Amino acid sequence: MSSSTVSTLSSLTSANSSTSTTTSDAYDSLDTAAFLKLLVTELSNQDPLDPMSTSDMVNQISQIRSIQASAELSTTLEGVALGQSLSTASSLLGRTVTGLTDDSETVTGVVDQVSVADGVATLHIGDSTISLDNVTEIAPTESS
Repeated sequence: MSSSTVSTLSSLTSANSSTSTTTSDAYDSLDTAAFLKLLVTELSNQDPLDPMSTSDMVNQISQIRSIQASAELSTTLEGVALGQSLSTASSLLGRTVTGLTDDSETVTGVVDQVSVADGVATLHIGDSTISLDNVTEIAPTESS
């Protein structure tokens, strides 16, 4: 797309949504009228000796939307993975685990708290913390 097309798209989307400031939001709010205006702008600014076909433009918009859908899917999957990690970490409450702290010290003890910091589930053993990824051993529960 030409720079004038991108600027037209930006102005169209800011007119459609005053809260939308990211490029990905701009493509979400691209309705039929905005798309037609974008198409006319692209056609009027293209090289007359090497014009872009309408199908090429539709393909570009489809690719942009596909990329955005992939990004949204990645965000969703990251959330699911964090939920799974938090669930796994929570199941270790009261259990004896061994793992490495951020300072590479080996710690063994009973998990007394679970937290999430920077998207990583963290186990608290007394004054020490272990990332769920750094757990090296989980002791079996004692049968009564």
